[in-house]
Amino acid sequence: MRFGNTLKIIALFLMLTVSVVAQNATLKTRLDAAIDQAIKNEKIVGTELVVAQDGKIIYHRAAGFNDREAKRKLKENEIFRLASMTKLIVSATALTLVDEGKLKIDDPVTKYIPDFRPKLSDGSMPTITVRHLLTHTSGLNYGFAENANGEYHKLQVSDGLDNAGISLEENVRRIGSATLLFVPGTKWNYSLSIDVLGLVLEKASGKNLSELVREKITAPLGMKDTAFYFKDSKRLVTPYADGATKPVRMTEPFSFGEVTFSPRRITNPKAFYSGGAGMAGTADDYLKFLEAIRTGGKPILKPETAKLLTENAVGEIETNDGNSGSGFSLGAGVLKDPEKAKTPQSVGTWSWGGAYGHSYFVDPQKKLTVICLTNTTFAGMTGDFPNAILKAIYDK
Repeated sequence: MRFGNTLKIIALFLMLTVSVVAQNATLKTRLDAAIDQAIKNEKIVGTELVVAQDGKIIYHRAAGFNDREAKRKLKENEIFRLASMTKLIVSATALTLVDEGKLKIDDPVTKYIPDFRPKLSDGSMPTITVRHLLTHTSGLNYGFAENANGEYHKLQVSDGLDNAGISLEENVRRIGSATLLFVPGTKWNYSLSIDVLGLVLEKASGKNLSELVREKITAPLGMKDTAFYFKDSKRLVTPYADGATKPVRMTEPFSFGEVTFSPRRITNPKAFYSGGAGMAGTADDYLKFLEAIRTGGKPILKPETAKLLTENAVGEIETNDGNSGSGFSLGAGVLKDPEKAKTPQSVGTWSWGGAYGHSYFVDPQKKLTVICLTNTTFAGMTGDFPNAILKAIYDK
């Protein structure tokens, strides 16, 4: 009788295994097709995509070119400039200091940067807290979000992507000289908040941001190829940007609309550490980081603190134009209404991207972690390609 039950269990296990293998094969076919089509149509130059389910990698592929002109193929685990995918790492670093009692989420920024006192248009000087910085409800802005006559342009504020040749302290001083867009905590606006946060962390810890991130995040997680500076540029992926007919190779510097990119910034030891855009790293490293957060924070954060990076922290305030169906945690966008957002992802999915052409998302209900890195601005971050990847993952 026991032998018969054992055979039934084995048969059931084999059936489930065959089913999973078949599902993964179908997923691979769909994802390969989406990637191949984007490269064939010259929407992107190269990409590395990693899909993990409950911590197990079920798809990993590098495709296209690292350097199109040199005909050098993109290989797995080459180093991409992360741009705004830096933000979640720095936000997590802030929360390690919260766990240690060196920082409080509702501390005023002036506790750490006494001279940072930007004003509203009426001349009043509201309190900006660490929470406001983490949630992008600070009232700050980005230069690329303004027109050419905007205050950030006049003040020569760096967005953290250029090679401005100034210190972090000087950039934060310039940010603080601009007029706030709104009373902190009342609206959401994507901004240089995390760059300001970087200086807060330096003051709270007594260490520079690069040392602090390495000590609190990248070293404990074994993220050996993720940093603010790389002396050797050989493994760095060549950056491209959308062109009229196909992506164009970025020059140094490279202006794209209101955004100025400096691909060589990551190899400049004197560039200030931009908490919002300054790191580079690999897909494998970033997977380790996202999985640590998804599974409760160990070994970098306490479980209750890690949740703060994945749960909506702005109430009914919505990101962007108010029609996104999303809120924001202390580090990422959080999906509240899939129908409104027109996405197949589950409620509670947290995600973000990077201007050099990247996106990531974690669907906690389906235990899915997806990292899509490309070397093509902005097609790799938003539009047809990431939409095709999303469709391929969720189609049955």
